[in-house]
Amino acid sequence: MSRTPEQHAAAIRALFPLRPAAPMNVAEAARLRARLAADVHAREDQPGFDNSQMDGYAVASLEPRLATSGPTIPAGTDPASLYPVGLGALAAPIMTGARLPAGTLAVVPVERCSPAEFVAEGEQVGLPQASAGQFCRRAGSDIGAGEVLARAGAEVTAALYGALVAQGIEAVEVVRQARILIITGGAEVGAPGSRVGAASVRDTNGPLIELLAQRHGIAVAGRISTDDDPAALNRAVEEAVERFAPDAVVTSGGISHGKFEVVRQVFTDGWYGHVDQQPGGPQGLSTFRGVPVISLPGNPVSTLVSFRLYVAPVLGHAPEPVLVPLAESVTGIEGRAQFFRGRFDNGRATPVGGAGSHLLAQAAPAQCLIRVPAGATLSAGDLARVYPL
Repeated sequence: MSRTPEQHAAAIRALFPLRPAAPMNVAEAARLRARLAADVHAREDQPGFDNSQMDGYAVASLEPRLATSGPTIPAGTDPASLYPVGLGALAAPIMTGARLPAGTLAVVPVERCSPAEFVAEGEQVGLPQASAGQFCRRAGSDIGAGEVLARAGAEVTAALYGALVAQGIEAVEVVRQARILIITGGAEVGAPGSRVGAASVRDTNGPLIELLAQRHGIAVAGRISTDDDPAALNRAVEEAVERFAPDAVVTSGGISHGKFEVVRQVFTDGWYGHVDQQPGGPQGLSTFRGVPVISLPGNPVSTLVSFRLYVAPVLGHAPEPVLVPLAESVTGIEGRAQFFRGRFDNGRATPVGGAGSHLLAQAAPAQCLIRVPAGATLSAGDLARVYPL
């Protein structure tokens, strides 16, 4: 009995319990795009003090007037040392990010003043009408001490990393990175970069899966290359599982109905069948000594598509699919969802290359997968579900 892509994804997800938490340096967490295992709270107000948003004059009056320029407040200088009794009637030249002196009601950008440049201390400057709080960044206006900075499950993005650094937070609890054992090969498969015989191919899928894992925040514990000997593969997997203790095994190829489907012969405790999709119809899901085994089809584009759909979202991270208008019309095939390789072009999705699961070079420009429902024809401008790669 076949499955829909959603049913197969749910079956895979059901095999994996929540991974334990582990502390991680925030820079490493950001590099790995790790996900938080617990809420993170702000330690202090951000900004930590009232400061100027502009280069200008800090003033204690909002009225237009001619004022005397006081001492300049550079960023990093405590204004209390320059204005111990407050601003009074003075206009305080202040730089962007500098702490506001007590009593500041507004900051007037220097270019709005007369002259439109800073004058020397003791000289006169013409100030226009100001509004209360203009160009004043108040303490805690970004986040207050004790507030939730990020919820459990949030990805440590570049922006979150910056916010953590700004708070002086050096480490966070993250969901431990999943570790996989990769199995690819077959008697016809040679080593990457090696010379190949008249009927041989290079191992494309091993390096491809390893790179995909890295990009989706999954650690590669080890790799096995197999020929068509089930007993040899069984021994190799036993040794690798004992040595590396992976969270999952990811295989590519060897799961169809041929005479030499070695993966299917070794990983017998599970399901092998068809998922209603193209490419990547043959799929498998099993266990080996309690370790989940996700078996992907062997054609390279099928491997790429299947990893994006079923491995990356469960064991690592992958962007959620989005609805994007199509740049041109596409027609799917009967009985199966079709995943065209595509690129983004001026806010629209455009298919690239042919539909065949062996057309890896034609898939090279792809930035996304475009899903077309079984038997559907989508016209240019119609919204399609798109999976960013």
